Formats: sequence, C-alpha cells, structure tokens
Amino acid sequence: MSDLGFKDVAETLTQTSEGLKAQISEKWRQGRTAYGGVSAALALAAVNNSHPDLPPLRSANVNFIGPVPESPVFQTKVLRQGRNVTVVESKGYDGNAAVISVTFCFGASRESDLGVGFPAPEAPNPHECEPYTPKEYEAFVPVFFHKFDTRLIEGGRPATSQDEGYIRVWSRHHHENSRDGTPSLLCIGDVLPPGALPMLKRPVPVSSMTWMFNILSDTPSTEDGWWHIETRLTAAHGGYSSQVMRVWNYSGELIAEGMQSVTIFA
Repeated sequence: MSDLGFKDVAETLTQTSEGLKAQISEKWRQGRTAYGGVSAALALAAVNNSHPDLPPLRSANVNFIGPVPESPVFQTKVLRQGRNVTVVESKGYDGNAAVISVTFCFGASRESDLGVGFPAPEAPNPHECEPYTPKEYEAFVPVFFHKFDTRLIEGGRPATSQDEGYIRVWSRHHHENSRDGTPSLLCIGDVLPPGALPMLKRPVPVSSMTWMFNILSDTPSTEDGWWHIETRLTAAHGGYSSQVMRVWNYSGELIAEGMQSVTIFA
C-alpha cells in the first residue's frame, strides 16, 4: 500500500457494520495523523459512495478533532435536503472517538445575474519553477508531501525568516489517476505548509484545527493536473494563526477559496 495515490486510497473504502472503513498507508501520514487533505477528501468520498446523486459540491467545513488513524471509519448523514442545497455530515472515527467532522454543502446551479471572477496572478510554466523542497531537504518534510509534485512560484519555505507569511506554488498529484474529480481537488487543497511557517527561524510543530473550503465551479478541472495554489497568513497571536488559501486552474480561473485556523507551537 505504500505507493498508493489518492484515488487508490479512496477505493479502499469498504462498507462495514460501523460505516465505510478506509485504509490509509503510512506514506500519507503527517506525524501522528493522516494528512489533513487526504482525511477530508476521504470524508467526501464516503459521502459520494453513500449518496451518489448529489449536486455539485459548493462548500466544505472541516473540523480536525484528533489524530486520524490508519483505518478510520466514516459515517455520513443527510442533515437537510432542500430544493437547491443538500447538507451532508461526514464523520471519521477511531473506534468510538470522532477524529474528523466535515459538513458538506452541495448545490444545484441556477440562473444568476452575477458572474464575478478573481484571476490568478502571473506565473511561469510549472516546469520552469524549481521544486518547493530542495533535494537535500526531502528527508525532513512530512512523508505525505512526496505524493505531490510541488513547484515554488513565489514566497518562502518554512523556517527561512521571511518578512511575510506567503507561499505560492504549482502542484499536482504524482499519480496520474488521482488528478481528476472534486475529492482529488480537496485532497491537494491543503498541500502547502501553513503560511506562518516561512516567517519562523526554525521548524516547529503545527496542527490544523479548522478548514473552510469553497468550490466555485460545477466541474473543477485543470490542465495536466496542475493547480496554482497560494496561502497567505492574515494574523497570528497566542500560538494560533489564520490564513486565506486559493486554488486556480491552469487557465487562471479561481476554482476554490478557503480559510484555515492553525495551531503553531512557537
């Protein structure tokens, strides 16, 4: 299981008497827990398996409650099904303890007078950008990060004493079969380290608490798997930070926008 891409991990979801059980390999770990993006994406995959006729996903509100184990069990529940919007809860468990809880809002498209975009800033071709992780530091990043091909456009790397908390990259799943679909987008949407980390002088432990992720396209897609992703620190006090995150496709169309609350042990 060590070389499984996200789609392979999602396909391990198996119905049991407790719920849908997943198998997350050690290569998707981030310290004591599974990588947050893969945990949230599996929560969405569990919803898609249990409720296959939902409209497009519009928003995900993720609460990271505790360490997600190798074999979490997901339970889903429709909270409300309206004429346009359906709200579904997906919880992951380690035994009897909830470890992740996600509220998903799905909504059908309708005619609207509004059509407003937020185009991506200029960026070179992904293949012209250097790897986010230099070769000599590959052994020191969380193991899940090697599941993605991530190239630095602008901003800093962790623990480099930058003047601002900002990171902008190209990134895509290494596994080609994992590059399509909304769960795969959710999985890569949390790929970057917290925006506060480039401002620090040394590596420190971090832990995401909450993550809101709004999807602005009925059918998110991009060219050759490449997503243009940024995270920007807005404030940090008392060991907690807030950051805004954006995901554009290769053509510069804003596909998703989010906000995350992060605990920083520094």
